[in-house]
Amino acid sequence: MSVLVVVLCAVEQFFLVPAPAQQAPPASGARILLLPRRIVSGERATLAVLDVNGRLTPGVTVSFSNGDKLTTNATGRALFVAPLNLGVAFASIQGRPDKVSTAIIAPDDAAATAIEIASAPRFASLTDRFELLGRGLCGDADANRVIVGGEPAIVLASSPVSLVVLPPMDREPGPANVEISCAKRQAAPLTITLVSLEMEADSSPLKSGEHRSLTVRVRGTTAKITLEARNLAPEIAALSGGNPVRLSSSGGAENFVRFELIGRKNGSFMISIRLVPSLGRPQ
Repeated sequence: MSVLVVVLCAVEQFFLVPAPAQQAPPASGARILLLPRRIVSGERATLAVLDVNGRLTPGVTVSFSNGDKLTTNATGRALFVAPLNLGVAFASIQGRPDKVSTAIIAPDDAAATAIEIASAPRFASLTDRFELLGRGLCGDADANRVIVGGEPAIVLASSPVSLVVLPPMDREPGPANVEISCAKRQAAPLTITLVSLEMEADSSPLKSGEHRSLTVRVRGTTAKITLEARNLAPEIAALSGGNPVRLSSSGGAENFVRFELIGRKNGSFMISIRLVPSLGRPQ
């Protein structure tokens, strides 16, 4: 019998410090490297590594294109000093082919006496990370304090000009105020609409050649948003339109997106669906 496994976003759970009963994920399972989009030459920054289930993963070696190497600590993150040479740097999880890029900018371009947020998403998923760009932030992730809807969020990766943030758990979808502070500096409050993605799918066995719809209901906004579906088991099933596929939701009170799946052979398949981020001026 085939098994339908649907991941509603690329990242589902994060564990900053493994609980006594929770065994830390093995370094061999590391799959996702989170780097700030921009870092500042000679300044501190923080990266994070996740496994395929979105868990922060300790003991993972990350290699940079300039030859530097570092290992994630018990929280699955690592503090480092940005390379001095300006331009684009690449980093990868040791043993993995995927590379992640980051832009190295000059300290003068990042100088600020207060926190200024230049770009923020209008929408963010309740269970996935979002990004903030600006100035005056802290390169040490834990030195930043981000409050979303009155609850503390987790800063996964950071630099003086970029933050990667996970919303607090158990939030209701809808608009939420976001407060950001670092080293006694406070940013002007902004608003982000948090949305939830709810899957409706037939989990019965999928036959070869069979067409099936996967519907994602969007809660928290009546606006149209863009979702991306990525096929994690293309040998079992195909997504109509390619891999990945991006579609806009219908908007309105019954806000939804419908993806089409075509069976190739019997077996388990997995579809990852996440909100496509779109940065703009803070609301």
